[in-house]
Amino acid sequence: MIEVKNLCKSFEDKDVLIDINATFENGKTNLIIGQSGSGKTVLMKCIVGLLTPDSGQLLYDDRNFLTLGKKERKLLRREMGMIFQSAALFDSMTVLDNVMFPLNMFSRDTLRDRTKRAMECLDRVNLIEAKDKFPDEISGGMQKRVAIARAISLNPKYLFCDEPNSGLDPKTSLVIDDLIHDITQEYNMTTIINTHDMNSVMGIGEKIIYIYQGRKEWEGTKDEVFNSNNELLNNFIFASDLLRKVREVERTEEGIK
Repeated sequence: MIEVKNLCKSFEDKDVLIDINATFENGKTNLIIGQSGSGKTVLMKCIVGLLTPDSGQLLYDDRNFLTLGKKERKLLRREMGMIFQSAALFDSMTVLDNVMFPLNMFSRDTLRDRTKRAMECLDRVNLIEAKDKFPDEISGGMQKRVAIARAISLNPKYLFCDEPNSGLDPKTSLVIDDLIHDITQEYNMTTIINTHDMNSVMGIGEKIIYIYQGRKEWEGTKDEVFNSNNELLNNFIFASDLLRKVREVERTEEGIK
């Protein structure tokens, strides 16, 4: 579990995060949503240690990341997996070598065991047959699956996903969402996903935090989104006419019952 307590971050005279409090639970897909410039990306960067908050606490299973020494932070970072918006694969490495990269850096296992682990991860994302290919020889969706395999290679306790569906078609996005959700449950990880994809919100949003102008404006589940009376959230979620119609139909059906 990751807890954010009274987190604040500013750049020069601009407050970007204002007294953020949130809990991200184990075994669940925790989503951070919000408009561009709302502060959600800065929040993610603070949580993973790419930015230092001005004040507050970041607790990883009761360990305050902000007060840890250099050695302790390094050990904690080994417990993190990251899926980047662009997949961020190494073009000069094969799919297998990309998945093995963190294992080669951090694992003390033999080469045989490291290779076995990488193959297990590729098998989990159904990409064994692509192990000898290079990133430019596979599709964007396959690249994201390689990124997922690489992210779980060290059996992380925490998984961070920055716009994992960026650049993907709707069908492939659903595959990636389902894969992240299933792996989160299998590994009982604390997964945090930064997204503006409403399909992800409605599909795998077990815990949703909505950020508006640097503040946590709302939190709840995908099932609670449709019944929210928060006007700011509704304007963001139901910007699509189709989603508005779906919501109206569901509320009408509930009234009939």
